Amino acid sequence: MKLSHLLKGIDVLGALGDISGDASDICYDSRRCGEGSLFVAIAGVELDGHDFVRDAVKRGAKYVVYDDEENISTPPGVVSIRVKNSRRALGRLGKNFHGNPSRDICLIGVTGTNGKTTIAYLLESILKSAGFHTGVTGTVNYRYGGNIFPALHTTPESLDLHRILREMVDAGVTHVVMEVSSHAIDLKRIYECEYDIGIFTNLSREHLDYHHTMEEYFLVKKRFFTDVIGGRVTVVNCDDPWGARLLDEIKTPVVTFGMGRLCDVSSTDVVISIDGINAKIRGPSGEFTVSSAMVGKFNLYNILAAAATAMSLGIPEEYIRSGIGALDAVPGRLEKVSKHGEPAVFVDYAHTGDALEKVLENLSDFKKGRIITVFGCGGDRDRTKRPVMGKIAARLSDLAIITSDNPRTEDPSRIMDEIEMGIDADSSRYSPEDIINGFSEKGYTVIADRRRAIDLAVSIAGKSDIVLVAGKGHEDYQIMGTEKFPFDDRVVVREALSGRRSGGIC
Repeated sequence: MKLSHLLKGIDVLGALGDISGDASDICYDSRRCGEGSLFVAIAGVELDGHDFVRDAVKRGAKYVVYDDEENISTPPGVVSIRVKNSRRALGRLGKNFHGNPSRDICLIGVTGTNGKTTIAYLLESILKSAGFHTGVTGTVNYRYGGNIFPALHTTPESLDLHRILREMVDAGVTHVVMEVSSHAIDLKRIYECEYDIGIFTNLSREHLDYHHTMEEYFLVKKRFFTDVIGGRVTVVNCDDPWGARLLDEIKTPVVTFGMGRLCDVSSTDVVISIDGINAKIRGPSGEFTVSSAMVGKFNLYNILAAAATAMSLGIPEEYIRSGIGALDAVPGRLEKVSKHGEPAVFVDYAHTGDALEKVLENLSDFKKGRIITVFGCGGDRDRTKRPVMGKIAARLSDLAIITSDNPRTEDPSRIMDEIEMGIDADSSRYSPEDIINGFSEKGYTVIADRRRAIDLAVSIAGKSDIVLVAGKGHEDYQIMGTEKFPFDDRVVVREALSGRRSGGIC
């Protein structure tokens, strides 16, 4: 493709060499460069593409786009193009190379700390019910037209994102639901996409190792609605305090959802049980009843967000109702793994204090026996949430089992020690042996081996007990050091439940 066409809309500060030629491809990873390609040097969290220019050229790159003039060295014969911002340029290059695919679809972006994945699944189900061809990019995977691809990031890098959107458009996709992470906003992965609707779910402590403060975290999220969405429709959770602030600070057309009657979309006659949700949804055009197999008040908020978005798109209530009812479960989102007659065992992705608290508070409403929680915290991530999650788990569980999550390059014992620091001193600490032999007071234990921790929780649970395995959700791996090992909480739970049956417990 002509380089002059690729550079349209990019703030070029200077160029050295002939820019009238053709680029065969675009790459931002030097290892993927080929003969005649254009390499974009972007600074990452750990590595800087400017350090890999020579490697890109060695592999065949003919053009180099960069923004760090002090940290660049291009060999003779290479066309070098200096831009104001390489990351922003990468998005525009991808947009130009792939023919601006987001213009040809209805693009819906979902951002916030919790609920993004569930809302994406709900909207996908509603849109399919209405007869649309739907694509999704998110935490669990990227999918469209029966194709499923593993998700390396919640939101792909900008070049990859435009490629995926082009593939979706060419396959006949009409609507795409995209989970938009705060990292993707801050790193400008989504700035060149043309969104039709943006959704704000909520905000709570997460990624503070990256954003440092809640204020900075909020301001990054806000940029999605001020810098990217523009004058398009924004759907906002008006019950969330950060959502209420967002409403005061943005100027886009807004549709609000929540439990209050002043919200544009709200609910009434709500019945939430361990078997699901039944409620009436009230919108601008009237009321209709929905039933869902999903559990918990926070999932009612997710349903309201999806319904409010669908209403904004003009989708009739019959398709909203049928789409919500057709979704049995979302992978790893309060997913019930056990069967009738067994203890109720749920696997959930909750890996923040707020998410864990919401899940446990909702499960407490259905409590007939004990609540047993298995959880940990990821290594090389926000350390401030560790004692917070320890305090919440111990307060809202009859037994909290602290275990390993994805320790990565950290010592798992240090992570678990920091979790334990948040637990009140008067809370009883039991040994695994004490728990097997029976315990009478609320308390906690520490078991580094996640499989052993899950096995213990399931083995001691009675039929009226609830077991929550939190933190990893849909993930089918565990990261230790820099390696991934197969590990799926849902599979391990099923194996533990099978062991109960073979042992004659159930």
